[in-house]
Amino acid sequence: MTETTFAPRPGGAPLGRQVLAQASMESRLMLRNGEQLLLAVVIPVIVLIGGVSGGSHLHLHESHPLVDIFTPGVLALAVMSTSFTSLAIATGFERRYGVIKRLGASPLPRVGLLAGKVLALVLVEVLQVVVIGAVGLALGWRPHECVAAYVGALLALVLGTAGFAALGLFVAGVLRAEATLAAANLIYLLLMAGGAVVLPISAYGGFGDVARFLPSGALGEAIRAGFIDGTVSWRDLGVLVLWAALGSALTARTFKWE
Repeated sequence: MTETTFAPRPGGAPLGRQVLAQASMESRLMLRNGEQLLLAVVIPVIVLIGGVSGGSHLHLHESHPLVDIFTPGVLALAVMSTSFTSLAIATGFERRYGVIKRLGASPLPRVGLLAGKVLALVLVEVLQVVVIGAVGLALGWRPHECVAAYVGALLALVLGTAGFAALGLFVAGVLRAEATLAAANLIYLLLMAGGAVVLPISAYGGFGDVARFLPSGALGEAIRAGFIDGTVSWRDLGVLVLWAALGSALTARTFKWE
């Protein structure tokens, strides 16, 4: 008897290919959604242009141009909008419509699903960094160019993504889709206005000492330390690690897949 040859061969694709396919789908869906695109690109760019154009009354560091202060903060805002707000809303509605439950019946394991979501966030954030960086450079942004600057900013982006993604999944896993939509947008607006993400903590007076320990404040200060001062802000990076650990622990204990 001869062995039967199947073309294509039955069975699931290798895990790496499944993760790439999932990440590609997640990122395309995120960018096709008007609300997600608004959060990811349009609002940060508007905040950057508006802050540079009309932020002289804020009396920030006079030794640094406004564009050098706002651009790192807007990069932090972009990370928060994608890894927290967009992820929470998308995951909440995926739970409501049974998408995650159906993916659980596919060859894609849970770790592959989470890896695909994280990779999709990274792909979207790369696009955000390119767009916001280009707008900042066009407005006259001159980041501090040294190894410590790029290392500090990169670590802040990675740890900020991890922390906000964990918190976003926590919110999406314990609330209904409509409640997740409202909560994620409300938290986003509150942190954007008072979380020291766009503006440095010095702009908030005494509350700045509190805002530094928020994930938004720690992310903003860490990126500003890299691009403005050319240093690695280990304290702010440590705060982001703690938020990532807390969010991961809460998500692991409370997340419901349907």
